[in-house]
Amino acid sequence: MPCDGSPPLLLLLLFLSVFGASHACLQDPASAYRFTGAVCRLTYPAAVVLNEKTTKVIEAAFQHARYPDVRGEKSLLFIGKVIYGLENLEIHNLSIGRSEFELRPGEGIGMKISNVSAVFRGTIQYGYGGWLVNVTHSIDFEIESQIDLGINPKLYCGGGKVAADTSDCYLNFHKLHLQLQGDKEPNWLKKLVTNFITFTVRVAIKGQICKEINKVANILADFIQDTAEHFLTDGNISVDIGVTASPAITANYIESYHKGLTKYNNTSAVISDSVFHPSQLTENRMLYFWLSDQVFNPMLAAAHQDGRFQLNISGAELTELFKTSLSTAMPEFIRKCLLESGSPELRVWSSSVPHLNTSTIGTTVWVMASGQLHCGSPDTPTLFFETLLDQTQVEFIREAVEKIGIPKVLSALEIEITRLLDKQGVNLFDIFNPVVLPRDGFVVIEMDFGFPHHLLVEFLRKTLQ
Repeated sequence: MPCDGSPPLLLLLLFLSVFGASHACLQDPASAYRFTGAVCRLTYPAAVVLNEKTTKVIEAAFQHARYPDVRGEKSLLFIGKVIYGLENLEIHNLSIGRSEFELRPGEGIGMKISNVSAVFRGTIQYGYGGWLVNVTHSIDFEIESQIDLGINPKLYCGGGKVAADTSDCYLNFHKLHLQLQGDKEPNWLKKLVTNFITFTVRVAIKGQICKEINKVANILADFIQDTAEHFLTDGNISVDIGVTASPAITANYIESYHKGLTKYNNTSAVISDSVFHPSQLTENRMLYFWLSDQVFNPMLAAAHQDGRFQLNISGAELTELFKTSLSTAMPEFIRKCLLESGSPELRVWSSSVPHLNTSTIGTTVWVMASGQLHCGSPDTPTLFFETLLDQTQVEFIREAVEKIGIPKVLSALEIEITRLLDKQGVNLFDIFNPVVLPRDGFVVIEMDFGFPHHLLVEFLRKTLQ
């Protein structure tokens, strides 16, 4: 399914290293499903969006290329040996024309960029001599060019991450018009220089542009990977989402498979019985994430062990909470604590490892919570309680937990999760109409998006430094 637009390099690069490194990849995606905790499906409409944002990346590949000096020599009758060299080749007035791309099922991505216009400038050094004459000269030159660029990268699993073989790279020159500065050189020399420069420029440009595209691809891949690793790390908790297999490519989407293993204090979770199957995702939205409960539970366990699930409420905020209407009478000592002590404080924390379960009706989390109510003394609690949220205990505590505690905890979690996501940069992305769909043992997150221009600007800034 071809599409016209701007050069599609980001379409390729999104899957080069965005999801980090892993120790091993299975060649067959179906065999890797049971080790897969997270899946990303990028559909064709998303590829179009990425395609529209990559002109600057292609331009960077051309402009950032460094062309080596080239030397040559030729023996001519009556003149002797002519030695010549091409130096200081630079690119100017670059413009990108029309481009096409397609997803090739089971292969990779086909890219064709037409009508790349550029002016190459440099200096030709030459010397010639024999028994009659010995002359050395230098001429500045300018070449106007029209080029078509084609790249047919093959995606594979290399070094524990998705990589691309871009060796199938070609340039077709439709125009190479040479202009020498000045018109005082002999005709035989003009012809020699023209032939030499034309041939040399073809070889040098092709080699360096294809090499630079591969280089820029790797730089961008590292940039995206560093961004992803930063997003998935907070303190001592991180997530290894290295790939478990090479990506699957159809005419309608690219799908990548990832470990989703929580790492905490030099320990790592294990997933070996994932329930993923491609039929669990559709193709109606631009971007899909499939996330197993086996990704979330180790994350919750690590957060519990790291002391993340704690909440302290004091003063007027605490007093206001207990104004909630309850059917059970408030014990007198709690009333006095809240209303008569100078600085009441409630401290709540998780006292057991949380366990999450997702089904088609939603997500449930089981956890043991403990709490202390302090009335004036920060060290000695007036009341200590521990409750499993689905068991009956002291009636007032049970009702207070249900009608005050749980809503407050959920509110605090919403604020904290939003803060964490903003800290990691999610608010910088253009995400449209995200939907979370709970399923048996996993969730599907589907959304549309706009590529964040600021990330491209930041990448180009770092690349061109």
